[in-house]
Amino acid sequence: MAKRISILGGSESGVGAALLSRKEGYEVFVSDAGFLKDNYKKELKVNGIEFEEGKHSELRILDSDEVMKSPGIPEKNELVKKIRSNGIPVISEIELAFRHKGNSRIIGITGSNGKTTTTSMTYHICRADDLDCALVGNIGFSFAKQVAEAPKQWYIAEISSYQLDDIQQFRPDVAVLTNITEDHLDRYDYRFENYIRSKFRIVMNQTSEDYFIYCDDDPVTKQYIGQYSLQTNPLPFSMYHEINQGAFIRNGQMTIIPGSEKLQMSIYDFALKGIHNQYNTMAAGLAASAIGIRKEKIREAIKSFEALEHRMEFVLTVRGVDFINDSKATNVNSTWYALETMTKPVILILGGVDKGNDYSLIRDLVGEKVKSIVCMGTDNTKIHEAFRDIVPFIVDTASAEQAVKTAYHLAAKGDVVLLSPACASFDLFKNYEDRGKQFKEAARDL
Repeated sequence: MAKRISILGGSESGVGAALLSRKEGYEVFVSDAGFLKDNYKKELKVNGIEFEEGKHSELRILDSDEVMKSPGIPEKNELVKKIRSNGIPVISEIELAFRHKGNSRIIGITGSNGKTTTTSMTYHICRADDLDCALVGNIGFSFAKQVAEAPKQWYIAEISSYQLDDIQQFRPDVAVLTNITEDHLDRYDYRFENYIRSKFRIVMNQTSEDYFIYCDDDPVTKQYIGQYSLQTNPLPFSMYHEINQGAFIRNGQMTIIPGSEKLQMSIYDFALKGIHNQYNTMAAGLAASAIGIRKEKIREAIKSFEALEHRMEFVLTVRGVDFINDSKATNVNSTWYALETMTKPVILILGGVDKGNDYSLIRDLVGEKVKSIVCMGTDNTKIHEAFRDIVPFIVDTASAEQAVKTAYHLAAKGDVVLLSPACASFDLFKNYEDRGKQFKEAARDL
């Protein structure tokens, strides 16, 4: 009798998991409390996969052998609680993909900040050396669907803490942890330690054949790494001291030493600027080196890598005022990195769904660089309380268009209008991409 799997959530990861489960002979049922996009419905229908939308048929789901839960569904969801209390195993999409990947290998990248840039850069480097690989995971492409429809030798996977929460055997050959800062605390009972432990799950199944790349300058990673009896090969990276096995930057030069080979490159040749991108480049270069990508290909790819949309993306200049879209900054630490790179006076657009933010982390930088704050969210109380004594103008707005017009009005020639919200986007927008696109449209309409 076929194993029965119910899949909660009918978006990218859920539909990908359904396609792989069907291919592997499971009896598949997809259930979504919301409504599925037409393209996902079509895929399920074409493949003969049963689904429901606008409800959850509890009795059927609780009769499953296993449940795959979309990363967007929290543990406090009533149905998830019932599934757990019935002793039904709950897995994530990356666990399912890992189970059926065959001999393929994985570079898994997680972290509070920089993981999308690091993942994209790692993939760019690997493709430069013609590696048979795919870009998958939290970056927007279903890992399970890739395994089902177009298997590759290597998968370069961006992995969120939510995806790591429901792994069992998942094991990346190369694990990258960019950093750990306070984020998503609303999903972790507002306990930072719960979130930290979730991130460290990326190494829990690694062996002496694997690599663990991490930032040796990140205080939280350094504080907690000693609590885990790691079986893997550590490859730290740093800007503050030289490292024998790993990567470091000294006097404007990056050195990468994953083994006996050594790669050196000037940071002035990096396509991406800013200290945070120097960290991302070390992590990506180290990951590529660890799996044997040729040195000259790594150098070429680092020189040619382009910035991602919604991540410190220059939009345009209007009468001497620059507009920069950093909509992907959904936590305070990301906004810290954005402000750290600014050399001109800033009109900062902040706000959205607060995830337990501690704005004290950016107070010094705001005091030093920000002329005015334009709030863009339904509740901006915490922002006003955090900065009213150091920023002369703090204005509330209720749309991207209004925020851009207000910011432009407050700006003078030579200033920068920076959208770096430090918050999730779900109060006024579909997601951070929608927020960034509306910001860009509004700036171009000035």
